[in-house]
Amino acid sequence: MSSSRPPSATTGTDFLLYLMLGAAALGMGAGFLAWLFGNLSNVAVGTGAWVPYDPAAALLRPEEVWPDLPTAAIVAGCRVLPVLALFTGGFVGAKLWLRWRGGTSGLASARDLSALLPKESAAKAIGLRPSLKGTRPKDVAPDDRGVLLGTLKPGRAEVRSSWEDVLLAIMAPRSGKTSGLAIPAILRAPGPVLLTSNKAANDAFTATATARAEVGTVWTLDPQQIAHAPREMWWDILADAHDLAGARRLAGHFVTASVDESSAGDFWSTAAANTLTALFLAAANDGRPITDVLAWLASPADRTPVDLLHDAGLDAVAAQLQGTVAGAVETRDGIYETARQYASCLLDPEIAAWVTPPRRMEKIAEFRPGAFATSRDTLFLLSKDGGGSASAIIAAAADAVMRAAVIQAERDGGRLDPCLLAILDEAANVCKIQDLPDLYSHLGSRGVIPVTILQSYRQGVRVWGESGMDALWSAATVKLIGSGIDDADFADKLSRLVGDHDVRTVSVSTSESGKSTSVSMRQERVLPADAIRALPKGSALLLATGIRPALLDLKPWYKEPDAARHGAASAAATAGITERALAKTLGRHGLGPTA
Repeated sequence: MSSSRPPSATTGTDFLLYLMLGAAALGMGAGFLAWLFGNLSNVAVGTGAWVPYDPAAALLRPEEVWPDLPTAAIVAGCRVLPVLALFTGGFVGAKLWLRWRGGTSGLASARDLSALLPKESAAKAIGLRPSLKGTRPKDVAPDDRGVLLGTLKPGRAEVRSSWEDVLLAIMAPRSGKTSGLAIPAILRAPGPVLLTSNKAANDAFTATATARAEVGTVWTLDPQQIAHAPREMWWDILADAHDLAGARRLAGHFVTASVDESSAGDFWSTAAANTLTALFLAAANDGRPITDVLAWLASPADRTPVDLLHDAGLDAVAAQLQGTVAGAVETRDGIYETARQYASCLLDPEIAAWVTPPRRMEKIAEFRPGAFATSRDTLFLLSKDGGGSASAIIAAAADAVMRAAVIQAERDGGRLDPCLLAILDEAANVCKIQDLPDLYSHLGSRGVIPVTILQSYRQGVRVWGESGMDALWSAATVKLIGSGIDDADFADKLSRLVGDHDVRTVSVSTSESGKSTSVSMRQERVLPADAIRALPKGSALLLATGIRPALLDLKPWYKEPDAARHGAASAAATAGITERALAKTLGRHGLGPTA
């Protein structure tokens, strides 16, 4: 008859053995240090004679080994200094072991992440950026090495993506995605920066606007008055719609902003997109503002856009538009009504004013994406989400900037230097660029670094569909997963990607013939799904191409040395938003001047 107990990490016998071995090693080390420091003390303040090696006597009877040595010297040399040396050696050894092994078995260590750590990332930055050519790696400024991702757990080594990596961050609200990723990246960026957001007060906009104004011009496109910013710029939304491809991309932004991926390809959406494409093309080639498109949509029988397309030599597009207009009335009206819904944000004159030429008396600067790509300017793109929002304009502007940067990079020999950083925060709400997964495949090689931030994987699926989100996930060379992942399927997928590791198991069984011990190895998830869900706030799981997964601590901006300065600027900017909002409210009610 035999019995066994459940597997355990160790047994009582093993524990006693390890304890005895540890005590023996500690005693031998203490004896050696007592003999060494005792002899050194004797050389310094005693007779100077070096006694033969006898660690036991030096540790237990030092006054007999060095009879002429003062008591204070014996206590210091044979008691205090050995203890301090053992403690220091143990502490340093533990730190080094943890640093190189990693905090969790199976995750990346500093050795595994060497390509993202200062020495190698600096060398790579020199190879990617001509402006750093001839600079020694140790002289490359930290912010010139790449985008700060965080610090390796455990330890304080900074981990940075390179200037050819494209990033995807999936982080739940209040998990540090803005304070620990977006804001530090904006504050540290050496080149132009683009930010999309649906918030302004106490967010990335207020935390970075003042600092970015110190290095370049700050452009704020705020058509729905998220920050109640005065209109000091305008952007020609039809600038890239002079050819069919550009007009089709612009129409696509209006469609994508209004429908989910599941209904984007139905008849009405496709027909409305084709109609908008034709009308945008007609307006752009005749130098008309986009508001003329609204007038044409309101009067389907108006032949003006058809004539303008013929005048521009776009006969095929004109024929298609004429076919839609001359078709069955019910079908035509359905198509035009769908198109009107997609472009409905332009009905608001306050929104349309940001993307149409100003009046002659208005001194408002024109934002030009091509010039922005070679500057150190900052572009804040702000919009509400939901129905009737200006998110189509925001997506079109972000797309125009990134495409202009790619064109400029090709003119500059293939890459922008310094790179353009595009922080697409709330990308699934206010910046739905339909072919973003495809753009990810080449933006990094042109020095255009997108950082797409989503609240969940399913949020991306809602915009780009299963295949599109899978493509975006695969194309991102650096992926950060923050706390608050409540999607069980996605958490399990991440757990499988992190992988398994070997766990040593010791089993003890007893029988009539005695006790036997067996040792076996079993596979166990490095990070089970529940551990991924329970990631603490301020930490993130890093998945980088060709590198084992790692756990990072984010470095929020408010814990940096210059946090007080940025915090004061953020508070002042937030107060300014509140003041402008109050002034406008009072002005609408006739109680005071408007801002």
